[in-house]
Amino acid sequence: MTLRVFITGASSGIGAALARHYAARGAVLGLVARRAEGLDALLATLPGEHAVYPLDVADVTSLRKAAADFSTRFGVPDVVVANAGVSVGTLTEEADDLAAFERVMRTNVLGMVTTFQPFAAPMRARGSGRLVGIASVAGIRGLPGAGAYSASKAAVIAYLESLRVEMHGSGVKVVSIAPGYIDTPMTAVNRYPMPFMLPADEAARRFAKVIDAGTGYAVIPWQMGVVAKLMRLLPNAIFDRVFARAGRKPRGLPL
Repeated sequence: MTLRVFITGASSGIGAALARHYAARGAVLGLVARRAEGLDALLATLPGEHAVYPLDVADVTSLRKAAADFSTRFGVPDVVVANAGVSVGTLTEEADDLAAFERVMRTNVLGMVTTFQPFAAPMRARGSGRLVGIASVAGIRGLPGAGAYSASKAAVIAYLESLRVEMHGSGVKVVSIAPGYIDTPMTAVNRYPMPFMLPADEAARRFAKVIDAGTGYAVIPWQMGVVAKLMRLLPNAIFDRVFARAGRKPRGLPL
């Protein structure tokens, strides 16, 4: 049977890499992103029949319509990847950054819930499926200058854990993937060292392996998982002293 995969944030980076990976496996794809031109450019490179939906994942009505359209045309997806996300430097002391905080939380957290909601009940009724949320190692411990992004990814990790328990025994697997540094437009603006960085296509291959296995939680690459565990174990006094000097992402509204 043809694999059906629904991916948000599909026009570039990890989302586009996952689309290429699954299309090469013969899957039929539902591709969601805000930029229609990016979706069209990606679609032109993919083998097979797919559907594109230019919309913002924070738009509940539009996403529900896209979910209904895909399910009507191809059937309820086997895999839903909530990958859409934005990242930007933020500082609480700057009043202008409140809008950036709101945008990051709306896209990264509520956008994930909005993505899963139309598919959760149909998947449960069918007794199978994968709901995949893309978190980040940035959600494991708060990083300076990245309060909005770190908070959003910490919320995503907790949300996915709750959802995993809610779906326990239903046949629907909830998969939480916390990437380290992946070579994408999101990391291209960073002006600090990014250890263990993976090319997007290699990251997609590793993500898909975890998704196929239905693993509840995975950090990719594994080396960043070790780093994240060590960061969590550091006493606050040491963590604060060390990371106060860490590089920071540029501030501004997410694009």
